Amino acid sequence: MAWEYSEKTKQLFLDAVHGKPGTHLGEIKDPDGLGEHGALACGDAMRFTFRVKRHPTDPTKDVIVEARYLTFGCTSAIAASEAMCTIIEEGGYTPIEALRIKNEDIVKFLEGLPKQKIHCSVMGAEALEAAVFNWAQRRGVDLEHLGIDIHKNEQEEGRIVCKCFSLSEPYLRRKIEELNLRTIPEITAAVKAGGACMSCHHVPGGLQDLLDDIWGKNKDQLRILPTINLPNGSTALQKEGEPELSPYQFSKKIDKVVDEYIRPMMQKDGGDLEIIDIKDTLVYCRLRGACAGCEGANLTVRLVVEKTFKEMVDERIRVIAV
Repeated sequence: MAWEYSEKTKQLFLDAVHGKPGTHLGEIKDPDGLGEHGALACGDAMRFTFRVKRHPTDPTKDVIVEARYLTFGCTSAIAASEAMCTIIEEGGYTPIEALRIKNEDIVKFLEGLPKQKIHCSVMGAEALEAAVFNWAQRRGVDLEHLGIDIHKNEQEEGRIVCKCFSLSEPYLRRKIEELNLRTIPEITAAVKAGGACMSCHHVPGGLQDLLDDIWGKNKDQLRILPTINLPNGSTALQKEGEPELSPYQFSKKIDKVVDEYIRPMMQKDGGDLEIIDIKDTLVYCRLRGACAGCEGANLTVRLVVEKTFKEMVDERIRVIAV
């Protein structure tokens, strides 16, 4: 699948990877501020550094004169990082003023991003916050006294909701409110939570519970069937009292799960899934796009595709990649 990036996004990416003068890919030695967000295990990570022109008497009047980034990510991650650095340098911001830059500003600068890539702009804004907090520590600026909340303790003190990406409840609550996220797919697209094993979607205290608590429970939403624990440690939908599915119904349910859950999750990283054949509870599939040549293809089949089918269709399903 080819992402539909704006011309500006594509140009920023190409300029950065070719090292065109004026771009910002790199790292500042002995920076005044350093911040990181994400992790290699999540597939996206960013380090942001900046240098300031120091004010002789008032550190809150320091001005950022140089910004750089290193990122382990895709086209949108690099372009979003370029956008953020450009906005900061051209704006002549103090570190505190730079905190006004939100992911929406980065997306606007890029003239839009695919919905599934919004998390790249969020990553930049979070790395910026971390770098400003680091600058404040170095310069002895009391951000709390100034009424600025950097959310520095969210990961350390909060309950982890999404274990795959180590995302805490305080962090997720803040992003749900800041970004007006109303559904689980919107959360996954914005910050990746729930995008791997999906076990945090509907468990007590999971993503749906957070949405219900913040926005109020949607009485019209589909009822979530209770789950049962299987001997192998996984979970499956409780099927007591449900009639046996016909082969046609079974295949349609497989297609529905692919279209609504698996495909959107894989497409956000440039991959896709094709169902080749279904024989009883054996599902034959083929990975497409970036997923086809990925070193973790076997894990994707087992931990994403097969696990999702087991939980949402039938625990007896076995997926075979062809």
